[in-house]
Amino acid sequence: MSQITPVLLCGGSGTRLWPLSRKSYPKQFVPLLSDETLYQATAKRLTGANGTHAFAPPIVVTNSDFRFIVTEQLQETGIDPGAVLIEPAARNTAPAILAAVLHAHANDPEAILLVSPTDQVVPDPAAFRKAVAAGLPATDQGQLVTFGITPDRAETGYGYLELHARPDGDTPVPLKSFTEKPDAATAQEMLEGGCHLWNAGIFLFRAADMIAAFEAHAPGLLGPVRRAVDGAQPDLGFLRLDPTAFAEAEDISIDYAVMEKSANLSVVPYSGGWSDLGSWEAVWQEMPRDEAGVAADGPVTAIDCRDTLLRSEADSLELVGLGLDNVMAVAMPDAVLIADRSRAQDVKAVVDTLKTKNRSQATHLPRDYRPWGWFESLVVGDRFQVKRIVVRPGGILSLQSHVHRAEHWIVVEGTARVTIGEEVRLVTENQSVFIPLGEVHRMENPGKVPMVLIEVQTGSYLGEDDITRYEDLYARG
Repeated sequence: MSQITPVLLCGGSGTRLWPLSRKSYPKQFVPLLSDETLYQATAKRLTGANGTHAFAPPIVVTNSDFRFIVTEQLQETGIDPGAVLIEPAARNTAPAILAAVLHAHANDPEAILLVSPTDQVVPDPAAFRKAVAAGLPATDQGQLVTFGITPDRAETGYGYLELHARPDGDTPVPLKSFTEKPDAATAQEMLEGGCHLWNAGIFLFRAADMIAAFEAHAPGLLGPVRRAVDGAQPDLGFLRLDPTAFAEAEDISIDYAVMEKSANLSVVPYSGGWSDLGSWEAVWQEMPRDEAGVAADGPVTAIDCRDTLLRSEADSLELVGLGLDNVMAVAMPDAVLIADRSRAQDVKAVVDTLKTKNRSQATHLPRDYRPWGWFESLVVGDRFQVKRIVVRPGGILSLQSHVHRAEHWIVVEGTARVTIGEEVRLVTENQSVFIPLGEVHRMENPGKVPMVLIEVQTGSYLGEDDITRYEDLYARG
């Protein structure tokens, strides 16, 4: 049985789904439509046997900030990754995919790769697997295969693939051209013509053929990316690409670098349902709606509303819509978005505006995820801050000290092993400890259940950069 190695791309910030998706924790890691994240659903879709072939453990390409998130979420689904490549800097999809291709080819010159974003919705995994199987024979002929989604509306937010003729089932057909995101009139013409499919950004190919495509169409990328892969350093089970070499790679998409220039492209038409969830409009279309077209999630109340999205991500925040028509309202503990649904593609401009105002809400969630768990600020004052800290079983914070603040820790669930100076002791529920300013300290969870702790900070400066680390299990700088 032949093997296909999935390549899971985990970059991007999903700014059009602000305020739920932010740079610090983008949409692929968020349970948008179910208890499962988009990233987890993608990994599960590309796992196990599929007819005459099987999926190998995936190669994951991500950045340093997400390295523990990708492995933790895979672990929750029972999937072990093959390799996790850490990009030192964002360089778009062409260098990221090429790095995975070179890594796979070095280990298996006959490797077949299936490259997929991890922020898309595919409601019918079996139908998608069938489409992958349909594309395999084309790879035997040296074709680079892409997947085109049969459009069900005149969508202006997607790129399109133009075919020479109307597709027939899922048989691979030659690609005529790539088309940028069209205006409404052009999108309607494409829909009626029947020879255009949405560009899903999913690719199937032999590693050797993709290397040849880069040699022919983007040779300038091969040198720096190859040096970055050859110079990669293992780090806690991850593989860090060489930063100096990778920084020399051009910032360019795979479509511009290779695909739009290649003559050996085939398209597998796919009609099994798909969305890239690239906007709140797309989320509204995928969510269950009542007879008035209202999609509701979380603690929300809709009164006399029509064709509206109401979503609250805070258990204690009740979002009420009264007399709304064609509106999207998304509430987070620290930010609320209210807009007409027709402006869904413009939400990115909101993020850009907030950045100019130096608002932390532009890029960071109130809940800060770390390798050991997460924390969130509950109350922030002039010289104090109250946090809730959750440490997963086995999680260990760094051995550290602070120049400007002291801390009080109160354990409310589980047991903490606390180090203060030379003393190490267990602190159980309803017990507390005090860490004086400047004292070296750490906490860890030695138990089998999550440990929850309330931290009260007092001092002249309470920023997260007031940390001096002496030891760190997770090798953070």
